Order: sequence, then C-alpha cells, then structure tokens
Amino acid sequence: MQNTPRNARAGFSLIEMLAVISIIVILASLVVGGMGFVSEKQAKSKALVQMALISKALEEYKLDFGTYPVTDNPLKGEGTSKILFKALYWDSNNDGKGAVVGNTTGDENQKIYLAELDPADNRQGWTSGTPSITTRILDPWGNEYRYRTAVNAAGTSNSNTQNPDFDLWSVGKDGKTNPGSPKDKVNADDIKSP
Repeated sequence: MQNTPRNARAGFSLIEMLAVISIIVILASLVVGGMGFVSEKQAKSKALVQMALISKALEEYKLDFGTYPVTDNPLKGEGTSKILFKALYWDSNNDGKGAVVGNTTGDENQKIYLAELDPADNRQGWTSGTPSITTRILDPWGNEYRYRTAVNAAGTSNSNTQNPDFDLWSVGKDGKTNPGSPKDKVNADDIKSP
C-alpha cells in the first residue's frame, strides 16, 4: 500500500484563530451593550408607570380630603416618599394606626389608595424596609421618589414647584437631582411625572 501525502492543511493558523476570537468578542460586546440599553429603557418605562399610578392615587386622595398630602417643600424633595407612603397606604385617615399588611391586624377603616405599596406583597420593589410610617417608595434604581406640593403646611405657595398642584419625580440612575436649577447637568436623567 502506498501512502500519498496530504495536499490540504490539517488545522487553522494562529491568524485565523485570532480573527474568529476577535469577531466573537465584538459580537458579545454588542449584545451586552444592547442589553444594558434595553434594561435602562425598561427601568425608565417602569418609573413612568409607577409615577402615573402614584399621581392617580394622589388625585383620589385629593377628592377625599380636598388637598394633596402636604410637604414642607424641601427644594430637593428628600424624604418625601415617606409622606406619600403614609398618605396613600399606611395611614391615610391620620388616626395613627397602620394599615392591614399581609396577615397582620391594622386599621381596616382607612382607604388604601395604592394597593401596590403593600410591603408584604412587594414583588415590584416599590417599598423599602418594614411597613411603618418611615417606609419609603422606591424607583426602579432603588432611589426614593421625590414629591413636593405647591402649597406647604402653613398654606403659603412654593415658588419652587414647577406644576400647579405638586411635583413628583425620580432622580434617575445617578441618584442626584437639583430641581431648583432645571438646566443643571445632574438633572439630565431625572424622570418627571406625566
């Protein structure tokens, strides 16, 4: 039997292997970058939906009480999601008793304006901590929603509000805001209520 030499090459050269690996790395980076973009867009959409639900609940609250839950109008709205949680879920009738959460007992005579805020059923990540007067309402990035009314507790108007009734916004992914200066760069990712 006679052996004939092979005319074709048996493997890939180093250059060919590097080219294939480079193409795979480029495609993988495009996929990862695209997933980040989609994830960010989804978070923004979720924040808009949540703010629309909060705004609707605030309108229902105003129909019942004649006014929106009042803030002291801190310029940056820090700590105000606790006011929203108290008014829209925890203690809407201001009797000092908390709402019924899960299987616990609570004030059954108060109206819950936004049932999605129930900390016992927190699949959407709306709230932080245990249900109490200090529970905060969180945006998709884990930052507290900001809220301020056009009229403060003393009845004087707040010149810092941009809307005639109330301002509701998310500070966005960076967690920073400067609502007193709308053109500030830190406000670029802020999401305002519709």
